[in-house]
Amino acid sequence: MTTLPDRPNTALLVIDVQNGVVEGVHRRDALVANVAALVEKARRAAAPIVWVQHCDERLERGSEAWQHVPELDPLEPEPVVHKSYGDAFEDTVLEDVLAAAGVGHVLVAGAQTDECIRSTIHGAFVRGYDVTLVSDAHSTEDQGAWGAPPPEQVIAHTNLYWQYQTAPGRAAGVLTTDAVTFGAPGGARASAHAGP
Repeated sequence: MTTLPDRPNTALLVIDVQNGVVEGVHRRDALVANVAALVEKARRAAAPIVWVQHCDERLERGSEAWQHVPELDPLEPEPVVHKSYGDAFEDTVLEDVLAAAGVGHVLVAGAQTDECIRSTIHGAFVRGYDVTLVSDAHSTEDQGAWGAPPPEQVIAHTNLYWQYQTAPGRAAGVLTTDAVTFGAPGGARASAHAGP
């Protein structure tokens, strides 16, 4: 249903699952395990996987904090898109990568919920993509010192509002890791029915 013409495929976007990003997130090990399960499903179906890797003064390129977590390893030819802003589309080659793969639907997983995940799901949606958020495959750290709710509430609220997001010609949805299925090899569309 995407507004992007001739873009029938679905890609998994793995956002910032880096040592320095996820070390303090809520249920870190469960997050990484669910992202790993999604990656395995996408690889089995030959669906596109795009790894997004953040770089800034806290996550210097080449540092241990900047590296992907040891449990996850991008494989050739899976592209790695480097970013410096919350929205993975902003000042990056992500749109070019997705266009080349015929992708009009993205499944989003990673960290952190209230920063790069939110920015990227909105960024994709306004650019014409169908966007599915994987409800148990994103997380954030405790930002209570700055007035934020506890991480589990931030995650639940993001899942809640995203399943009801609407716009002309685009679909938003929320699925659990277990509910995500990719089509036949070749990157066919994934299931994207809304749900908690």
